[in-house]
Amino acid sequence: MREIQLPSYSDTWCSVERNMATGQLFSKNTQALFYNYKQLPIQRMLDFDFLCGRDTPSVAGIINPGAEGFQKLFFGQEEIAIPVHSSIEAACSAHPTADVFINFASFRSSAASSMAALKQPTIRVVAIIAEGVPEADSKQLIAYSRANNKVVIGPATVGGIQAGAFKIGDTAGTIDNIIQCKLYRPGSVGFVSKSGGMSNELYNTIARVTDGIYEGIAIGGDVFPGSTLSDHVLRFNNIPQVKMMVVLGELGGRDEYSLVEALKQGRVHKPVVAWVSGTCARLFKSEVQFGHAGAKSGGELESAQGKNQALREAGAIVPTSYEAFESVIKETFYKLVEEGKVSPVKEVKPPPIPEDLNSAIKSGKVRAPTHIISTISDDRGDEPCYGGVPMSTIVEKGYGVGDVISLLWFKRSLPRYCTQFIEICIMLCADHGPCVSGAHNTIVTARAGKDLVSSLVSGLLTIGPRFGGAIDDAARYFKDAYDRGLSPYEFVESMKKKGIRVPGIGHRIKRGDNKDKRVELLQEYARTHFPSVKYMEYAVQVETYTLSKANNLVLNVDGAIGSLFLDLLASSGMFTKQEIDEIIEIGYLNGLFVLARSIGLIGHTFDQKRLKQPLYRHPWEDVLYTK
Repeated sequence: MREIQLPSYSDTWCSVERNMATGQLFSKNTQALFYNYKQLPIQRMLDFDFLCGRDTPSVAGIINPGAEGFQKLFFGQEEIAIPVHSSIEAACSAHPTADVFINFASFRSSAASSMAALKQPTIRVVAIIAEGVPEADSKQLIAYSRANNKVVIGPATVGGIQAGAFKIGDTAGTIDNIIQCKLYRPGSVGFVSKSGGMSNELYNTIARVTDGIYEGIAIGGDVFPGSTLSDHVLRFNNIPQVKMMVVLGELGGRDEYSLVEALKQGRVHKPVVAWVSGTCARLFKSEVQFGHAGAKSGGELESAQGKNQALREAGAIVPTSYEAFESVIKETFYKLVEEGKVSPVKEVKPPPIPEDLNSAIKSGKVRAPTHIISTISDDRGDEPCYGGVPMSTIVEKGYGVGDVISLLWFKRSLPRYCTQFIEICIMLCADHGPCVSGAHNTIVTARAGKDLVSSLVSGLLTIGPRFGGAIDDAARYFKDAYDRGLSPYEFVESMKKKGIRVPGIGHRIKRGDNKDKRVELLQEYARTHFPSVKYMEYAVQVETYTLSKANNLVLNVDGAIGSLFLDLLASSGMFTKQEIDEIIEIGYLNGLFVLARSIGLIGHTFDQKRLKQPLYRHPWEDVLYTK
């Protein structure tokens, strides 16, 4: 991926001045600033650039108020990074050669942002896409642009295009339509319309019966367009490459009459083929408002028939109907060819535009490997699914946290006694007071002013073989010893010879005569609900032997959960031996402690924040200072 390289300021400005003198708005060097990021229209502009053989992308920068950075897009096969600026002023300063401002803001803010752009010395053309801009705002924009020799296209416009050079946003639609209309290379026809949708239709029509468009503009359908039909016809008249003009007006307003006056005054020296749509309005008994705000007839003068007649009398070539529009355009063009005023356009084959991967996959044209595999959840449908169970089912059937864990961790719905056991484990392991190492770390971190996640993680990082992380090891060693038929004596003594403490055995506070109440509750539940508790009973036998050696070598909560989870997995009949081994090896059981203790660690964080406790410093009298 590369950042776009801009042409030099002086070269582009000189070409801009020259183009203005001949009436041309755009060139193959034109660059734009795009206001209010929209991925699709920008990518279409860049694809058109590539199709036309431009060396430089036409979008120099993007303006997203309050945001900065880059947006990744494609220029042909190459991925590029287009700068994103937080303000119009910053963008214009960074890209002084960009003289077109494409405004995709909503109707609520487009007037203010357009005026801000017009006030920038580097901006010459402003295209306003939004419909419904207040008329008073439009009038202010028009007055300012005309007073400062600038051009406004719109509001309510799709934009404009110079064939083979530059296009605004979504003008001319898809790449397939652009190729069909031969807009990748210049023709001889200047086209201007009020309607963006009808522009696409006419681009196609003109391409069929002439050598194609040189420049096309949709001025927009609002009552007060920033530039008029006659403004652009007069520009076309001064562009040598334009040999004829095609104009598509519509009923409502009096914009077409400025073109009538220009024709009568002899200011247009090239053939003008024109049609004003809306002749069907007379078929309605009452006044009809068509699609555009300005498409509403206000009497005979503003009717399509009245405008067509005035244009015809002023010298424009006006067909008898829209159906005859195409043939009249063709006749006019070929008359120019016969007179030698139009030279044949050399056809070129445009380069193919690489298809986006997503669309190619959807159309079945390519196969692409995935990068992630997920078997526990799916969010592609109307609602997320956990282990194939829709979210609505989980809520409607009253599933608990244990049920969700069984779906997401074990990928199956476990019996209720199993999921309830999971929930009991979570409740019993949620916290063990502020003095254990994990809680202590969390408290110290919270009192240092750190955020929730940092405080939580500092406590979680303490979990390991010596604190809460022995459940998997306890299950692994108890299972191996039981399955091999080792007696408690053989098991404990073999571990001693290896120098390994028996996981799940031993406690810093609890004793044989003061056992952990949590362990007793778990054992009582399992004896009542589990089909078999053979692993737990083996762990109790091991405890009996270890207590004969020392009174603190009791079965702790890690050992209880580890042995009972073995019984759950083995006696439920829902897991194979291989699956049980895999669950223990991966670390599922420690996951229970991590999940449970997170509840308490979060609670300690909130507690310290609520109490507004100061930074913790360990008392020096609690430290043995020695050499």
